[in-house]
Amino acid sequence: MRRALDECVAYAKERKTFGVPIGQHQLVQAMLSEMAIRIEATQLLVRKAAWALDTKQRSPLVSSCAKAYGADSAMATAIDAVQVFGGNGYTKEYPVEKLMRDAKVLQIYEGTSQVQRLVIAKTLLGG
Repeated sequence: MRRALDECVAYAKERKTFGVPIGQHQLVQAMLSEMAIRIEATQLLVRKAAWALDTKQRSPLVSSCAKAYGADSAMATAIDAVQVFGGNGYTKEYPVEKLMRDAKVLQIYEGTSQVQRLVIAKTLLGG
């Protein structure tokens, strides 16, 4: 997610439309802001999960929340990155197309996001 945001910020400063950098357009700014929010929220969830492990307070709920939210956030951030890059986002000339493919793997491997949601629900329901 951080790489996608960094690439988008650099691109938004250099790419111009209508005579101004695209970073001056409010919708691009909104996408960049959402990326930053997802990064911060994911970092906090991961740190909470790590803290639980470090303090011997095993928490499948927190771990699954971190995994599911992080994977989904990475995918959403990658999709937004491709959008910021427009048609260039689909080309191998720019890194965001690969970042999108890499983000999808996070939703699939090591326990899919759907499986993480099952763990969360079972924990909430006491099962």
